[in-house]
Amino acid sequence: MSWMNQLIIAPILLPLLTAGLMLWLGEKHRPLKGRINLFSSILGLGISVALFLWVQHSGSSGSIGVYLPGNWGVPFGIVLVVDHLSAMMLVLTGIVGVCALLFALARWDRAGASFHALFQIQLMGLYGAFLTADLFNLFVFFEVLLAASYGLMLHGSGRARVSTGLHYISINLLASSLFLIGAALIYGVTGTLNFADLAIKIPQVAESDLGLLHAGAAILATAFLAKAGMWPLNFWLVPAYSAASAPVAAMFAIMTKVGVYTLLRLWTLLFSGQAGASAFFGGDWLIYGGMATIFTAAIAIIAAQRLERLASLSILVSAGILLSAVGFAQPSLTSGALFYMVSSTLALSAMFLLGELIERSRSANEIPLEDDVDQLPRTLESLHPPPGANLDDEQKVVVGQVIPMTMAFLGLSFIACALLIIGMPPLSGFIGKLTLISALMNPLGLDVAKDEALSTQAWMLIGLLIFSGLASLIAFSRLGTQRFWTPHERPSPMLRRNECLPIIILLGLCIALTFKAEPLLRYTQDTAAALHEPKQYVQSVLATRPIPGPTSQEVDQEERP
Repeated sequence: MSWMNQLIIAPILLPLLTAGLMLWLGEKHRPLKGRINLFSSILGLGISVALFLWVQHSGSSGSIGVYLPGNWGVPFGIVLVVDHLSAMMLVLTGIVGVCALLFALARWDRAGASFHALFQIQLMGLYGAFLTADLFNLFVFFEVLLAASYGLMLHGSGRARVSTGLHYISINLLASSLFLIGAALIYGVTGTLNFADLAIKIPQVAESDLGLLHAGAAILATAFLAKAGMWPLNFWLVPAYSAASAPVAAMFAIMTKVGVYTLLRLWTLLFSGQAGASAFFGGDWLIYGGMATIFTAAIAIIAAQRLERLASLSILVSAGILLSAVGFAQPSLTSGALFYMVSSTLALSAMFLLGELIERSRSANEIPLEDDVDQLPRTLESLHPPPGANLDDEQKVVVGQVIPMTMAFLGLSFIACALLIIGMPPLSGFIGKLTLISALMNPLGLDVAKDEALSTQAWMLIGLLIFSGLASLIAFSRLGTQRFWTPHERPSPMLRRNECLPIIILLGLCIALTFKAEPLLRYTQDTAAALHEPKQYVQSVLATRPIPGPTSQEVDQEERP
């Protein structure tokens, strides 16, 4: 086993140890905890990049790394696996995490207790969910990241956060219960929870047990779809994400992708074309459910009046596009969807951060109503916090230096985010949607008997891609006009450099994807090919053996004087 295989567990252990250290330090050392949190997050991102480069350059024969934390053989022990898809998600999580934390360090980390520990625990849950290779540990990491998100959702207090936070907790607890029920049914039929072992045993399930297997898969999928935001299971998402503080909402943009990732991983492994009678089970539900999500979210976007709500609805559009793409079971479409996911996640995270700054600029000379104080994240970072606010006793007035051309920065950043989310040229959002449309217009490797149905579904999805783009264009144009072009006698908002730097990083990466789209597209093509031909994944996991321990004779020799 190479040292890079040993590195697979590092993204999980690092935030776990960091969170424990910050809990031990307590609230009196908040500046130190902020620096430790930032260092740990950057280090975690570096480890993720190292794993990404290792997977990319190790070649087809070694492009999957497997680690057995308990040194138990597959499928009995815990298994961690890094491949093209999980490595890409690790890097995306690290980037969003570092940028959200930079933004939070400007002021938001002082709006409540234990922010830094909760932030690291959520990173641990996200990294673990992308690395685990069995259903039970996937459930464990889901609960870890959700437990942290409950605290972060309520971070900053306020009536709106408490109200929507209770709904958020209730829905996710129900989804977790469905997760357990679905996993139990699948285990009862197959006798295993390991992904690779399931891929071997599902084609061998007796016909009499197929109904129970499919029922378990459907219940399990319901839990994932609720977390991914598919209609009609997404009624909780927009209020929750809109009420969350800006850095927390930016992190939630990657949390939604955990549900999409899990569906893509399990569906291509367990219900691929080699799954026998269960091949492509539920594919039509993903396609039409995703389309319904795109349509309903696009209609709601037209009526959106706030940037936080607009960004939250854009997450639903993105989720609908990804879910529909998964259902087509077409490698070229999956490749385009993965590229689109990277671009949209970075842009939406930047939009949540930017939205808070823009709303602050609108209220720079206004005294918000009492209801707004509870409902809007921006009230916690007013220029003069009220006495008794939930902030550090040693905190000075949270006013930064005025950045020259502040409104120009906000305006240009808003235009860039809008272009990326809408999918207009020349930025990477346009490349992502163009790749999707090209794959839909030129399907390859499809069954001839399904050509007519798939062609109808393809045209429907193309139409919804265009419609959602037009709806987003209308909404962003209206809000941009209201926020920037309507004359107001207001001073420029006070911003800190830490608040601008993460937005610049996220948008800069999107611009870099525009000029360097080909390398990422090649990577996503390799990823999609491996997902739809999971033989190498299954063989790599099942072929991994525990490291043999010392024999009794060797132990006796070592114990002799």
